[in-house]
Amino acid sequence: MVDPDAQAGWVAEDDAGDDAEEMPLSLRLSIADTLTLGNATCGFMAVYFTTTGILIPHLQGSQETGMARHSAATAVILMLLAAIFDLCDGLVARKLRSSPMGAELDNLSDLISFGLAPAYFVLVYGMVADDAHQRVSAVAAIVVLLAVVLRLARFSCVTLKDGMFQGMPSPFGALTVVSIVLLELPFIPTLLAIIGTAWLMVSRVEYPKPRGVLAVAMLGWIVAAMGLLAAWAFDAPAGQLLLQTGCALQIVLAATIPLFATARRVNTFRDNRRESREARAAQP
Repeated sequence: MVDPDAQAGWVAEDDAGDDAEEMPLSLRLSIADTLTLGNATCGFMAVYFTTTGILIPHLQGSQETGMARHSAATAVILMLLAAIFDLCDGLVARKLRSSPMGAELDNLSDLISFGLAPAYFVLVYGMVADDAHQRVSAVAAIVVLLAVVLRLARFSCVTLKDGMFQGMPSPFGALTVVSIVLLELPFIPTLLAIIGTAWLMVSRVEYPKPRGVLAVAMLGWIVAAMGLLAAWAFDAPAGQLLLQTGCALQIVLAATIPLFATARRVNTFRDNRRESREARAAQP
């Protein structure tokens, strides 16, 4: 005979095994989610290299500028790599599939890589630069971080027309912020440019989503920027000039895209008004 209690316990254990094997869909990571986690990892490592290679040697009184240059380049390259992961996870999610927590993972990873990492970069800049003011730089870093937080929160709540972002995308904003710092302008222009970039991220200016040719162009620009940073880090001939040229181009793009978007909106408004007048004139 079989003990009923023992039999019941055996059946419950088997059922528990079946439940363990059937993982809920919300806990299964897709390929796109794995790329998103790569984004978060790059953002965290950017903070790590900024701390260990720039901040700690400065606090210890080290005069080794080469190590700081290598660490700064590595940190920014990691942010660029995070931008590649962010670009690819969206493309993969559209082609294949994304898990139910894909959107939340994307926002959290973007907050680390394009909010915390560039804000921390600005903060450390304020501590190590000769003409910078630490407390003012801390305020600028907080402004950058909060701008990304607000931008990501708004992105989750607001539905826009397909193919457009409202406000500067956080990866583009993060790269613009670090470009402003690396350009080594005087402190006040640097501060104003950083705050202006933060404002663009929470503005209503429309930016096109990187799809098709635009995605390929953006990927090519990121790879080129990595090459410029590597040349600067290893003190290649004209490496400093190449880096400054790349940073200036990034800032020019950040400044001109809103102008094109504003001009397009004005032209659309004028066309709508003209069509409205023509429609009223055609009425009997």
